[in-house]
Parts: sequence; structure tokens; C-alpha cells
Amino acid sequence: MKVGIDTFGCDHGRSGIGSYLSSLTQNFKNSEKIQFELFGAEIDRYTYARENNLQFESILLPDTSYSEKFWHRFACNSFALRQNYDVMLFPASSYALPSNFKVPSVAVVNDIMSEMFRHKSFIEKIRMKQSLKKVDKIIAASTFIKKDLKRFGVKPDKIVVIHNGINHSMFYQRDMIDSDFVEISPFAIRRPYFIYASTMSSPLKRHKELIEAFSLFKKKTGLPHRLVLAGNEGEFIDYVKKAVSDSPYSTDIFITGYFPHESFPALYSGSEACIFPSEMEGVGLPVLEAMATGIPVACSRNGALQEIAGDKAILFDSTNIEEIEAAMEKIATDKEFRSKMIAEGLQWTKRFSWSKTAEETVKVLESLVK
Repeated sequence: MKVGIDTFGCDHGRSGIGSYLSSLTQNFKNSEKIQFELFGAEIDRYTYARENNLQFESILLPDTSYSEKFWHRFACNSFALRQNYDVMLFPASSYALPSNFKVPSVAVVNDIMSEMFRHKSFIEKIRMKQSLKKVDKIIAASTFIKKDLKRFGVKPDKIVVIHNGINHSMFYQRDMIDSDFVEISPFAIRRPYFIYASTMSSPLKRHKELIEAFSLFKKKTGLPHRLVLAGNEGEFIDYVKKAVSDSPYSTDIFITGYFPHESFPALYSGSEACIFPSEMEGVGLPVLEAMATGIPVACSRNGALQEIAGDKAILFDSTNIEEIEAAMEKIATDKEFRSKMIAEGLQWTKRFSWSKTAEETVKVLESLVK
């Protein structure tokens, strides 16, 4: 069985979907039974699974979203037939999919499609819905995403829920040196601090509400904690910066900008807790990665977060400033409760692994090959 894996739309490994593809392909192994081949822009020849020696087929296209989407619509099928693929995997299905499929195909959905559609044109919405209805199987990263897809008319028997894994060789509990700073080049971040790692791409990420809750926390407790906002500076960066400047505790709020994924374990490990107020998470992987490093998590009860975190996190209404503040205060002041959360979180995250995700993904691919 020969599997073609699309790397277009994965942002050269720098985004969440890029990290997903990197982690997944690191657990794909060629054998006499199955051969994996990635395809995409030449720049990504050595981006994914370099150590696994997976084949890569370069597609020569202008480096634009339009040209890549055009290629998927009109040339992807003929390419797949020339490469003799038995089945194809599209990890970035919200970015681009063929309009029909000549080779059995699996689309991976890590996004809340109803939220994605809000930012797309009418024509794009129609094309995406048609592609999702025509593709043979869909891997949804959570039950929440599966329910969201069903609302758009996708048949539920076509959707398989496979949760993302955790790279436990990266995200594990560390013995923190008793230091006032966490040094992660080029930063030296003063402790104690709360961490929220998310792209500043929408008001529904709730950075503003978190900043207001942090300000209330500082006012009520007088504790020395800081708030670290890590992640790409998306289209709402100015909105977040204004919320910071409006806070009387702005000097205790630190925006890092883009932060390499491999540096997050140290950033999490040095923090007091991960506070994750986003309402638009279909995967919720950051809360698991934070738990796996041995820190407590408080997060929104919306989206997939409650499903992913289970009862191992403090859940709050992310529009309720007082609820968010109460979660921060509880973690910062109740040491016994904090220790209990850490122990339960570490145990919970053992059920998530990329090897398990890869194994279940291969089973879906194999089910389409007769």
C-alpha cells in the first residue's frame, strides 16, 4: 500500500497543523506492507520525518495560497494517479482539498469548521462543504469537531474521532532549579508566572478577558505573579496590546510573539499554571502538553477543552472575569489542591500518545484499500 501525504497548508511545520504533521510522520514507518510518500513545496523536503527517510515528491508551484488551492482543485487527482497512490491523507483539509477524489482519501480536521467558515467567501464555503461530503473518510481530532461537521451535513459514519497525541519525550515533568528566572533564549522570564500559549487570531481566544482577570487577581492578592502570553502575533495583536496597555498591571504582562514549539516544555515547566480561556479550540492540545509537564490547568469549558481535559482541569466561563480570577487564585494559594491537580494531570495525559494516533490513522487508511 502506497500512501500519499499532502504537506500543503502546514506552514512549513511552524503552525499547529504543521506540528501535527511533524509528530504524526515521526511515527510512520515504511515496511513491506506500507510505503509513505509526502508531497508539497520543495522547501518542505526536509521539514517532516527526516529521520524516517520517508520519500518526498516536490510540486513546483508559485508560493501562493491561490496557486496551491488551484492545484488541489484541478491537478491533484492526476498527480495522485501518476504516483500510483493507493490512498491519500490530507492533514490540512481546512486549507485545501480536491473538489473530487479519484484515489481513496482521508481528510484530517483539526479546526472548528463553523468558525473557519466565518472567514471564507460564499464560494469557498460551498467548495469546502462539497469536498468534505465527497471525501471517503474524515479524521476528526475530537468529538466536538465531529458534532460540528455533522451540522454541515457530513454523514456521521464517515467521521472517525482520533485524538492528537503528546510527545512525551518533550513534554514531561522536570525538576525546576530554584531560580527566579526561566531562561529560554532570547528570553529570561521572571517567576512566578501564568502562561497562555495561543495565536492572537480572534476575540474568541479571550486574551482580553484573561488580562482583565489577571489584573483583578493582582489587585485582590497582591502576589508577584506575571502573565506570559506566548504565540504568533495574529490579526488581533493590536487588540491584545491595547488590553495590556489598559491594565494597571501592564508591566507584569509579557507578550513573547512567535515561540518555537520545542521551547514550550521549559516555558510550561517554569510556570505556576496554564490558563487557557479560548472558546474556539477543536483540539485543545496545549492543555494536555501543559499537564504533561507537571503544571495545573484552568481552561474554558467551551469547544473541545472539556472533552480533552476531562475533570483534571478547573473549568470556567471564559466571559466571566471573576471565574477566571478565582481559578488563578485557587491554584496560586492552595498548595495542596495544586499538588493534587498536578498528580492527576500527569496520570491523565498518559492515555495520549502520537504512536497511538499514528496507529489509529493507519487503520483508517488501510480500511479504504481493497
